[in-house]
Amino acid sequence: MGTRQRIDKILSNMGYGTRKEVKELIKSGSVEIDGTVVKDSGQQVEAESQEIKVGGRRLFYKDTIYILMNKPQGVISATEDSRERTVVDLLSDEFKAFNPFPVGRLDKDTEGLLLLTNDGQLTHRLLSPKKHVPKTYLAKIMGRVTEEDVEAFNSGVTLEDGYRTMPSQLKILESGEASLVEITIYEGKYHQVKRMFKSVDKEVIYLKRISMGDLKLDETMELGDFRELNEKELRIIGIE
Repeated sequence: MGTRQRIDKILSNMGYGTRKEVKELIKSGSVEIDGTVVKDSGQQVEAESQEIKVGGRRLFYKDTIYILMNKPQGVISATEDSRERTVVDLLSDEFKAFNPFPVGRLDKDTEGLLLLTNDGQLTHRLLSPKKHVPKTYLAKIMGRVTEEDVEAFNSGVTLEDGYRTMPSQLKILESGEASLVEITIYEGKYHQVKRMFKSVDKEVIYLKRISMGDLKLDETMELGDFRELNEKELRIIGIE
C-alpha cells in the first residue's frame, strides 16, 4: 500500500498552481480519480497506484526528481537569491514545482555538469567528505602547465590558507602560453581548482565540470539546457 495524500497537495506539488488555485481547479470538475470526477480538494489519493487525470490528461506522479543541467556562466548555484540569477531560475515551472536544489555548487563563472534534485539522501551520499566522489573538470590555464605541476598535484598541493589537498590527477591536453588541462579532484573546497593552480603560480581562465563520479555531462546539451536523468544515469547515481 502506497502513501495516501490530499489531492490538492499532490496537484500543487506537481505545479498546477498554489493550493488556492488548485482548489478552484478541483471545484471546476477538471480532476478525475479512477474515472470519477472529484470536487473535494481534501480527498485522499494513492498517487502511485490510482489514475489521476487533470483536464482529461493523465498525471504521472512522482515525489522525487533528478535533473541534469549544463550550467552556463553568470548564474549561481543556489535556490534563490535577491540579486543574482540562480540555476533554479533557469528551470521550467514544471520542474520548479518539486523544489529542487543543486547538489553541491559550481562557481558563478564555472560551466558544466550540475545535478539538481529534491532527494536529500542522494545529496548527502554524493557530497559526504568521506565518500571522496571524483569530480573532473576541463580547464584553460594562463601559463604553461608542466609535468612538475602534474607531479605536484598528484602529491597534493598546499593552498594559501595552509590546507594541503588530497592527491589529484592532472592531465595536460595542450601546453603553451595558455594550457588546456583535465583535472580530477576528490574533495570540494571553496574555489578549489582555482586555488590549486594559484599555488603553482598559474591562473584558471575557464572552467567546466565534465563529470561527477560516473555521471557525465551530456555534450549534446547547450549551455543552460536541462533535462531529467535517463534510466542509465539514474542507475549510475544509485537510483533504481
